[in-house]
Amino acid sequence: MRRTAAGLGLLVAAAAAPLLVRSEYVIGTLTLMCFFAFVGQGWNILGGYAGQFSFGHALFFGIGAYTSSLCFLKAGLTPWVGMWLGAAAAVLVGLVTGHLSFRYGLRGAYFALVMLAVAEIFRVAATNWDYVGGSFGILVPLQGHAPRLFQFGDKRHFYYVILAMLLAVTWGVARLERSRLGYQMIAIRENEAAADALGIDPYRVKLAAMALSAAITALGGAFYAQYFSYVDPTIGFGPGNSIEILLRPIIGGAGTLWGPLLGAVLLGLLGESTRGLVRSYAGLHLMLYGVILMGAVVFLPRGVMGALRSLGGGAGERARA
Repeated sequence: MRRTAAGLGLLVAAAAAPLLVRSEYVIGTLTLMCFFAFVGQGWNILGGYAGQFSFGHALFFGIGAYTSSLCFLKAGLTPWVGMWLGAAAAVLVGLVTGHLSFRYGLRGAYFALVMLAVAEIFRVAATNWDYVGGSFGILVPLQGHAPRLFQFGDKRHFYYVILAMLLAVTWGVARLERSRLGYQMIAIRENEAAADALGIDPYRVKLAAMALSAAITALGGAFYAQYFSYVDPTIGFGPGNSIEILLRPIIGGAGTLWGPLLGAVLLGLLGESTRGLVRSYAGLHLMLYGVILMGAVVFLPRGVMGALRSLGGGAGERARA
């Protein structure tokens, strides 16, 4: 009951925020927090719940961003439809990559490196393919305030779009967490051999996790391309983007429902505060940001959610004693 009330309170606060805040900068920061929480939920399904750590989720992000932009640029198809075509293309690529990895027993660091390598192949291919803009990338032509083309004259509209996407995916992950497939993912993450002995098919379950994760990340990529009206090979498929996608769920707590959201809020506030503290020293805020991140990874190996659960468990034991 308390969790439901807290969730409703957060939802009302998130919906009312743009009505109370006039600053475009703050609205933009909130939009990016929701965006990173959204793609973090996508990574969380494969990396957190199924335990298949991926260093190359920019692969799916780039496919979604490029597909939706190319459909609009080359065929005049609205990005509202193009984003789902991008998700379908990402699922197809994910299933092929997953089949080659899981069928031959790749896991752990080997699987992570395969994902990184495939994303790099797509980055190099996009850089050298003129049809998709080459190294310059794709500039989405602006049509003014045109909601049917995923273009808005006010950033608040983008905020409400990504907020709705985040709520939908969080609701879906909550349902997945309590489903048969979700329990199978967690069983494989904890002990794949034992799960296999109990009759769970790791190959099928991991492929399902890969497909869901790829689709969500591609939808996030499509949103990004429309929000910034631009995508290039480094933004779309670069390793830096893969790191940004996985940081939020890892800091917040991989394999938990609220981990990606908590990580997105904390890293968003951290990034803005370090930038404000050392505004006169270009690049220093990134160094400070990195040091704090390393400390979080070392001292919070299960993320903030894991630390909160440990504190809650310790308090409960003391109360029972």
